[in-house]
Amino acid sequence: MPTALKRIDHELHDFSKNPPENCSAGPVGDDLFHWQATIIGPRYSPYEGGVFFLDVQFPEDYPFKAPTVKFFTRIYHPNIAEDGEIGLDILGENWSPALTLAKVLLSVTSLLSEPEGREALRPEIAAQFQRTRAEFDKRAREWTERYAK
Repeated sequence: MPTALKRIDHELHDFSKNPPENCSAGPVGDDLFHWQATIIGPRYSPYEGGVFFLDVQFPEDYPFKAPTVKFFTRIYHPNIAEDGEIGLDILGENWSPALTLAKVLLSVTSLLSEPEGREALRPEIAAQFQRTRAEFDKRAREWTERYAK
């Protein structure tokens, strides 16, 4: 466990000095293994202007195992399940100890700009995204206004 604490403390220090653009994160209370993160919806996306809160749980064997990252804020997106689970390969089989939470949050921000069809957790939204992008964008903007403002 000391390896995980050392790594998490190092990431917290780096995060406070140089946070990724439009992201913030930090521990919930004194628990270094439990963080809350915030992502500002990317410009030119239907999530623009939204403030999205995420829950981050670091495992005891971090960085050798990926953190669990879930959206608290409801969001209309094909790669984010109703319970907030994120369909992102680097949070699963493509995790690497070289990755950091900052890189994960940048990847999530990128996913908001460009949903990924292969990692769809909500096939009906993915189908809408593929068939009628304007309708998808309208619905995603409505949800952003309702839940992320």
